[in-house]
Order: sequence, then structure tokens, then C-alpha cells
Amino acid sequence: MDSLKGYWLAVFTNESEQPEWWRRKLALWEREKASIVKVSGRGERFRVFRFDDKTSQEYLLHLSFLIKQAEHYHLEEQQLFYRVELKNGKIIKHEEVPRRQRAKDNPNLILEDSGGTRQDFVYDRREAVRYAERWWNSYNPDFREFEVDCTNYVSQCMLAGGAPMRGAPVRERGWWYTGDNWSFSWAVAHSLRWYLSGSTSGLKGKEVASPEELLPGDVICYDFEGDGRWDHNTIVVNKDANGMPLVNAHTNNSRNRYWTYEDSAAWTPNIQYKFFRIGE
Repeated sequence: MDSLKGYWLAVFTNESEQPEWWRRKLALWEREKASIVKVSGRGERFRVFRFDDKTSQEYLLHLSFLIKQAEHYHLEEQQLFYRVELKNGKIIKHEEVPRRQRAKDNPNLILEDSGGTRQDFVYDRREAVRYAERWWNSYNPDFREFEVDCTNYVSQCMLAGGAPMRGAPVRERGWWYTGDNWSFSWAVAHSLRWYLSGSTSGLKGKEVASPEELLPGDVICYDFEGDGRWDHNTIVVNKDANGMPLVNAHTNNSRNRYWTYEDSAAWTPNIQYKFFRIGE
């Protein structure tokens, strides 16, 4: 792995070697009048292929960024999946392996249960955030782990905050999880986005105009390509020195990440956001 150590050293010290996501991250924090004062990381190799004089390796990279903003510090963490090809010990190809966040299930929803009773609840934001911090980089065995896990993770956080489930066993209706079955809104990003804006009972979201209005425990939805298909959800866990949200997420597991996701491989200039206050 010595070649990889040299590669990442060059990424963070040599401007000509910087990938696009790193340039966007630096620009993001410069715009926010902040700086990345320390970067640390570790790699975990989990798959190796050898053929002739070439070796292909896949590994999980855990990165930590210490951000300084005025007199405020916070630690951002995230995991990325990479594939590297080496020939005679030299890197000939190195690329991030994207984990697609497009919904595969039917996103259609019936937002209101016929004949259902109104469910009011007090959202415990502290418990939702505590859960988000506990499981940001691991998986609660009480729930299924999805290949695209962002919405499943956010749903678990809201459940920990006291959001009531309803609608089972109809997958197109309500928001619920039973262990061997679940609603589309529980696990599909596109479905949860529309459920939050349409539900009038139990779990519901109040759409707000700007990220500054969000509180810890609230949810941000992302349409990376701006095509009307919502791809990703995150939960707000903190605020930076300017009062802007820092979020946790699964799929590419992240903690205290700046809410815009400009440093994501999925980001495009057409990205659209929705901001939801939960329980209002």
C-alpha cells in the first residue's frame, strides 16, 4: 500500500494532482471563510485481483478533516470506496467506485391512509441526533442493511426521535418497517421526499425555504441531477459557525459533512435541495 500512501500525500499537497472533489471541498470551505487544518486517513483493503503483471485492489478509505471556522472547530468524517490498478508496483489507474443512489423500487405513494386516525407526536431531536451519531459508520442489526442505505438510516434516526409508524403492510402507503418488509417511504429517497411533504398525520415535514432554518434532527433531500428524481437524504446533526447545517448520512458514510454535498462524486451544477422541519 506504499504506492497509495504516496498517491494520497500528493492529492493533499500537490495542486496538480488534486481530484475534482477535493478542489470543490477546498473551494466550499474557502467560501465559508473556513479552512481544513488537518487531514488524516486510513485504508482498508477488502478485495484483490491478480492477473499477469497487474494487480487490482478495492479498498475503503476513511478520511477525517479538521475544519477551523473563526474560533469554531469541527471534525468531518467520511468513507469512500476506491479501486486501484497497479503494474509492477506502480499505479496505472485509480478511481472512486460510486455507490449509485438512484431509487430502484417503485416510488409511488398513497400519502394518507383511508380511515386512519390522526397521530400527533413530540419529536425528540436529541434522541434522533444521538442515534445518528451512534450509527453513522455502522449498522444497527435490528434493521436490514441496504446497498443504498441513506434513506433507511435517516428513517431509523427519525424513528429514534419518536416518529410513529403507520400504513403496514401496504408498501405504497404510510411510513413503516417490520423487519422483513417496509414501506417505499422508509427506504427509497424519492418516496421519503414526497411523503414528508404530503403527510398530514404521524411523521410529516414542514418545508422551509433555507437551510439556516433547519434544526438538528431535520432532513435534507437531494436531487443531484435536477431531473425530478430525488436521490439522497441526510439528517442534520450540527451547525457550523455560520449557522449552516452539518449532516450525517449513509451509503457513502459521512459525519458532520457540509450540507451542500459539493464534494460528492454525485454532485452536479443542476442539484436541487428540499429542506424539511420534522414533526411540524
